[in-house]
Amino acid sequence: MGTRARLEAVLTAAPGGLDAEQLAERLGVHANTVRWHLAALARANAVSSTPRPPAGRGRPRIVYRAADRNEGGTRDEYRLLATMLSATLAAQRDGAAACEAAGREWGRYLVPRRLPLARPSSREACAKVTSLLAEHGFRPTAADGAVRMRRCPFRDLAESSPDVVCAVHRGLIDGALEEIGSDLRVSGLDVLVEPDLCVARLTSGPSGPSSPAASSCPA
Repeated sequence: MGTRARLEAVLTAAPGGLDAEQLAERLGVHANTVRWHLAALARANAVSSTPRPPAGRGRPRIVYRAADRNEGGTRDEYRLLATMLSATLAAQRDGAAACEAAGREWGRYLVPRRLPLARPSSREACAKVTSLLAEHGFRPTAADGAVRMRRCPFRDLAESSPDVVCAVHRGLIDGALEEIGSDLRVSGLDVLVEPDLCVARLTSGPSGPSSPAASSCPA
């Protein structure tokens, strides 16, 4: 095994980090040789370095660590992927329907399974859905037959691909209501009626704009 490979192996085994002198001692080579290999590894983003205060007078001690090869993607990278996927779905004839169906499945999954024969009141159902949305960053409140969401975690995507993103949200709410045994459904979803507000209107029966409003989310 070459010096550079040995250097990486030693750093990987020392998550707290080591300085050049410590590495030189462990590898049995001169510290300047270690520093030369560290510089090459740093250029390849294989190691990172952090200054540490010296124990006494003198220059700060530089501690080196092996880079995490399994480091997750950045937020911008995930945003790019989400934008590409939402645009692809928006171009499909059944993209919005597929997204709503996916949202409904996740809505069923994300709420606790109800007891057999249990049927929540409209107030209880609204409370459960509001709690679910709050957990995922929507800042919701329930009143006057609607759930008002003051924050969209996917605002940028919703503005560029509202058909698919908002369909996911609609399906999410409907799926959660179905799973907890409520007959409330989303009868309408008003998107960005204010810069920071979307409103899901809930009524009993199948979802859709023409659903009968026999009962709704209580004030």
